[in-house]
Amino acid sequence: MNKKPVSIRNIADELKISVTTVSFVLNGKAKEKHISKETTKKVLDYAKLINYRPNQIAQSLRTGKSKILIFMVEDISNNFFSKIARIFEDIAYDLGYKVIFCSNENDDAKSNELISLFNFRQVDGFVIVPSPGIKDTIETLMKDNIPVVLLDRFFDGLECSSVVIDNEKSTFDATLHLIHNQFKNIGFITIAQEQTQMQGRLSGYVKAVNENGLKPITLEIPYDEVYKGKGKERIKDFFDKETSLDAVFFATNYLVQIGLEVFKENNPSLINNLGIVSFDDNDMYKIYSPTITSVSQPLVEISTALMEVLLPLLKKEDGMIEEPHKIILKTELIIRESSLSKKM
Repeated sequence: MNKKPVSIRNIADELKISVTTVSFVLNGKAKEKHISKETTKKVLDYAKLINYRPNQIAQSLRTGKSKILIFMVEDISNNFFSKIARIFEDIAYDLGYKVIFCSNENDDAKSNELISLFNFRQVDGFVIVPSPGIKDTIETLMKDNIPVVLLDRFFDGLECSSVVIDNEKSTFDATLHLIHNQFKNIGFITIAQEQTQMQGRLSGYVKAVNENGLKPITLEIPYDEVYKGKGKERIKDFFDKETSLDAVFFATNYLVQIGLEVFKENNPSLINNLGIVSFDDNDMYKIYSPTITSVSQPLVEISTALMEVLLPLLKKEDGMIEEPHKIILKTELIIRESSLSKKM
């Protein structure tokens, strides 16, 4: 038969002191409540002796704090999101918070279900990479004073705190780099969705080619087609049709992977003959042949900014108004062999 969990009342009865005193000591308030060092030591030593573990659910109901944060992204296995999640986890842990990670697959129904579930469990706050149609859900969280910070993308017209990068300038500068290296027919492969990060990336590319008298050549693939494995066929058809391309800019790291597979399976010479740029860096790009130029997002800065924005929301008292903070960070263009001029 399983033993009944030890409660603070059991400790109080054993030590012949009040439940309130035990509670204050175990919650780190002994000094604040002027409890003697002798009593504090007695409680802590006995709690350690019996391997006391607090009832986290009951504790969260008393304090209104679970010390748990939700980190919801599009796909936690994606190299970009997983690296940010790992850095954020360390920052949160040092501040006394534990983090639960989940993926919404860019699906509104799944996003709403997960948010509802975790909100019911009374987590302290959310970092969310939002799927396209959950603006109202985010707004409801804010109205209920639930701390939430958006990552990677935001909703126009919604005054919610967010941490993003300057997508338009990033793709503009990277496209200019290709143009300056004598590439004239630059394709842009992206995800077809009405989200701010993808709109910004496409806009930066179009602006750069238009300002230099070139023609935009784009492929926009619906996210669900990529997720279901149909992206390879779409990219193959694109290169079969656009035979004049001399360079290609992939708007996400997973599109690069699909594109390189297409090249290898259908026309391996394209890997060396095309200029190639990836949005998002990857450790493999440094050892690939040719090494691949990338727009690198500042992972540590993003993770740090997320906590800097979220922490005041977590600590604010009921009724206090915290103005939304929208942080826009710069990227770095890491130039490697794939984007160097192919002209002799």
